[in-house]
Amino acid sequence: QVQFVESGGGSVQPGGSLRLSCAALERTTNHYFMAWFRRPSGKDHEFVANINWVGDVTYYPYSVKGRFTISSDNAKKVLYMQMTKLTPEDTAVYYCNTFPLPSQPAWGQGTQVTVSS
Repeated sequence: QVQFVESGGGSVQPGGSLRLSCAALERTTNHYFMAWFRRPSGKDHEFVANINWVGDVTYYPYSVKGRFTISSDNAKKVLYMQMTKLTPEDTAVYYCNTFPLPSQPAWGQGTQVTVSS
């Protein structure tokens, strides 16, 4: 199963920006789409954005559309997400994974994003 290493999280004030990275440690050629998810404290994983490895197809839910931008580096097998205009509601541990999720997804350690004043 593919393993992922997420990085780039941190603590920012409302309105701030962060750029997350996700390295896929194993081949993902069987997975056409990748995605970012997040897990707020005490809640389930939420879908945040997805993209194909070519990088020309993306989708965002309304909660992040216009603020977050997902991108991919197919050669390096690295996924990115530029997050702007962050709000406290964006506070969560952020993960990447294949999309759609397998029936029993394996999660990396994630990267913590905290937005507070």
